[in-house]
Amino acid sequence: MSRSLVPTTTAQVPRPSQHPRIAWDDQHPSHLRPLVPAPTTRVPHPSQSHREGWDRKRFGHKASTAILSTLVVLLLCALPLKAQTPLVLRLTLHDTIQPITAAYLQRGFDEAARRHAALVIVSLGTPGGLLDSTRTIVQSIETSAVPVAIYISPSGSRAGSAGFFLLEAADIAAMAPGTNAGAAHPVLEGGSKDNQMDPILKQKIENDTAAFLRSYVTRRNRNAEAAEDAVRNSKSYSDTEALSLHLIDTIAPDEAALIRSLDGKEIHRFNGNTSTLHLTNATVEIFAPSLREKLLTRLANPNFAVLLLVLGGLLIYLEFNVPGTIVPGALGTLSVLLALFGLNLLPVRHTAVLLLVAALLLLILELKFTSHGILAAVGIASLIFGLATLVDAPIPELRVHLAIAVAAGLGFGVISFGLAWLALRARRSKVLLGPEAMIGRLAIARTPLNPTGQVEVRGELWQAHLQGSTHLPAGSPVLVTAIHDLTLLVEPKP
Repeated sequence: MSRSLVPTTTAQVPRPSQHPRIAWDDQHPSHLRPLVPAPTTRVPHPSQSHREGWDRKRFGHKASTAILSTLVVLLLCALPLKAQTPLVLRLTLHDTIQPITAAYLQRGFDEAARRHAALVIVSLGTPGGLLDSTRTIVQSIETSAVPVAIYISPSGSRAGSAGFFLLEAADIAAMAPGTNAGAAHPVLEGGSKDNQMDPILKQKIENDTAAFLRSYVTRRNRNAEAAEDAVRNSKSYSDTEALSLHLIDTIAPDEAALIRSLDGKEIHRFNGNTSTLHLTNATVEIFAPSLREKLLTRLANPNFAVLLLVLGGLLIYLEFNVPGTIVPGALGTLSVLLALFGLNLLPVRHTAVLLLVAALLLLILELKFTSHGILAAVGIASLIFGLATLVDAPIPELRVHLAIAVAAGLGFGVISFGLAWLALRARRSKVLLGPEAMIGRLAIARTPLNPTGQVEVRGELWQAHLQGSTHLPAGSPVLVTAIHDLTLLVEPKP
């Protein structure tokens, strides 16, 4: 029996699972035939699906990271552009130098330091002011964290007296064309002339003020001799003279030109440090006084304070003469308090206050004693002189003007004396109301008086009793002599 040639084992023949390109033909086992595999739907393995989801998450995370990185780079690129726009803060001092202006400048310097400004420009124009406030401002300039430029502007402005001290104290001293600075000779409070000042006191004030100016002018590398000449000899300098004498650093026609000239300039601070100003495309912001500072500055005007004081006194006096009105008393009290608050900011002479009190007493005594107007005249004169010398300031702008003192003194004296005279006359006049007001008046008999009847007085009918006669016909005129139990006692008219 012949054996079949079909192999008994297929171990050496690859199965479809072992060779992807060869298929087994069961119908023809004697040979192998290569077959092209039919397209089949591929079912992903569970682990493979998880790996593909993880790949998608990782791709999204990389995309988010790339976007965030791009944004960070853009922000970092924008920061230097912002830093290249420096801030310049501008303050304005076109007024007298007193405690309110000193507080305003100090607040401006603090704001500039808080905002990291590159420069502070103070537009200056002042006739001068109080020495104590000047020392305070100079100290604020020297300790400022931001460089300070004092710029006398616009054209026609001046930095007189105390303003010259501020100009020389600045890190950068600048003037506009047509301006001047100087005349910083110290004046004794009250405006005393040199020939009226004690020589020793005059010398002490001059030496102290000159030493104060030299203490920082030399550190600023400016002309200390020319600066001291403005103190001892009241020398004043134009813009070109100040520049040639090295009292200022530059002359600029306007603020924009000043900023351009200072760009890239190296300055020496008062503490010895050196810094370079970078002012390209600088943004200038105005730092204005607050509402409180504006109100206090107005109250610190001695003329305004005196007018408030006089007006308040008149309103209070009116309240005493017409009690119960309330409004004049409240407004008068408020005016007096505001005036005293404003005067408290200024140097007040105590002898002038005594004169004001004496004037008020003299006006009151005129009402009690008959002096034929002498006490009133002396009181008004004391009032005027007291108002004119009330503020003890070194410059005329901080004193009470003589015209204001005369007008306020005469007005207060005349009005208060007139009100008091009317009140006294009203107290001394006879009663005009009630039954007693009819005594001495003329009456007409409306009925026969036998001796009683009715009479008409001021359009009213009263019961009357006739005296000095027994009978009067109706229509007869009679005089009211007295009143008794609502009965008028009358007698025939002579």
